[in-house]
Amino acid sequence: MRRSTVAVSAPGKVLLAGGYLVLDRDHTGLVFGLDARIHVHVQKLPTSPGVVLSEIIVRSPQFNDAEWRYGYRETEDQGGIEVVQLKGADFGSTSITIVADTDYYSHPGSKDCTSPTRFVNFNVPLSEAHKTGLGSSAALVTAFTSAVLTHYLDQSQLTLNSESGRACLHNIAQAAHCVAQGKVGSGFDVAAAVYGSCVYRRFSSSVLMVLGEVGSAGFSKRLRAVVEDSDPSNKWDMRIDKSAAVMPHGVTLLMCDVDCGSESVGMAKKVLAWRKENHEEAMLLWATLQKGNEDLARELQRLTQGCNSIPPDYKNLGDIILTIRSLIREMSAKAKVPIEPTVQTELLDACCQIDGVVGGVVPGAGGFDAIALLVRDKALPSLQEFLRTYSTTNKAESGPVIGKVKLLGVKQEMEGLRMEEANMYADWVR
Repeated sequence: MRRSTVAVSAPGKVLLAGGYLVLDRDHTGLVFGLDARIHVHVQKLPTSPGVVLSEIIVRSPQFNDAEWRYGYRETEDQGGIEVVQLKGADFGSTSITIVADTDYYSHPGSKDCTSPTRFVNFNVPLSEAHKTGLGSSAALVTAFTSAVLTHYLDQSQLTLNSESGRACLHNIAQAAHCVAQGKVGSGFDVAAAVYGSCVYRRFSSSVLMVLGEVGSAGFSKRLRAVVEDSDPSNKWDMRIDKSAAVMPHGVTLLMCDVDCGSESVGMAKKVLAWRKENHEEAMLLWATLQKGNEDLARELQRLTQGCNSIPPDYKNLGDIILTIRSLIREMSAKAKVPIEPTVQTELLDACCQIDGVVGGVVPGAGGFDAIALLVRDKALPSLQEFLRTYSTTNKAESGPVIGKVKLLGVKQEMEGLRMEEANMYADWVR
C-alpha cells in the first residue's frame, strides 16, 4: 500500500580520519554520523475528482524564496523519467518539504513559530547561507531520494527497515549524489547518511560509470540493475563496518564552527595531482597515514571495551591524533593545499590545552570547515568559556580568515537513515 505522507531524515557526518585516503579503495575512512539531520517530508496533495496532475512542488521554507515546481514524464527507449522545472500557477499533486537542523548553517536564524520546534527560519536566500561543513548535500540527497521512493512505492516493494531496502536506498542515493556533484566520489558521506557511523572502504568507480548519461536509451534499465545490484559482472564492493566506529563512554565528538568554509572539490583535485606527480613519496605517506587511522580506530575500541573500575587513560589516544595531524600537515605542505591551515592549527592547539580535551582535527578534506574535537564530559564548560572569547592571533596567512568561533550543538550519532513522525513538521508544511 502506498503511503500518502512520509517523513525521512538522514544524519550529517564527520570524516574523523581518512581524508583524501578514502578516495582510494586501498584505504579506509573512519566516519561518524552526527545528530544534526536533514529532514524530507513528502505528501500527496488533493486534486479535483478526475483530475490527474504530474507535478511536484519542492519547498525549503527555512530560506527566503526557496520553492521550485517540476513536471515529469516518462521518456522513450527506457530513458527514465524526465523532470522539467515549471513556471506558473501554484498547484501540484505532490509536495516535498525540506528542513534542516540548525547547526548545518552558521546563521543564527529565528523561531517564527509559537509552538516548540527544533527548526529555525534562517531569514536569508539559500544562495547566501553559510554551511558549517557537516555533510548537508549527502544528507539531503539521501533523505530526499529515500522519502520520495518510500512515498511512491508500496511497502511490499521497499521498506527502510529491511537490510535489502536500505541497500537499495544507499545505491540510488550514491547514484543521485554523483549526478548532483558531476563526478563519482568516494561515497563515504552517503554511506554515513544511510548507515550511520562506520569504517568505510569505497566502491569501485566502475559500478556507477556503467549508467551513462541520464535519460539516454536504456538508462532506467541500467539504473535498476545498479540499484538492485543484480548484475553479477558489476557488483557493489564497498565495505561498511559499523562495529569499528565507536566512541568511549564519557567522551563526545563535538564540532566547532569557524564561520568560513572551503571548497573541498578544488582541494581534492590538487592533492590527487600531487599524488600522481609524486607517486612513490605520496604512497609512502598515505600508507603511514592509513596505519595512523587504523591505530585511532583500535584505540577508540580499546577504550570502549575497558574495565569500568579502572579510570581510562586518554594519553595514547591524544598522541595518535597528534601523529595523524603531523602527517596531514606534511601532506598539506607538499601538495600546497591548506588541509590544516595555520589558523586552524592555532585553534586546535589552543583547544587541546584545556584539561579534558583529548584531541582534535580538521576533518575530511580539511580547510576552513568546522573542526572536530574529542572532549571528555568534564571539559565541556571550560571549552565553551574558552571559545566565547577566542580570536586568532595569526593574521599573516593569506586566504579566508576564520570568523566567530562557536561550539555547535551536535555530537556523534550511530544511527543512519530513519523514518520520522510527520507531525514534527506541522509548522513548516503547507
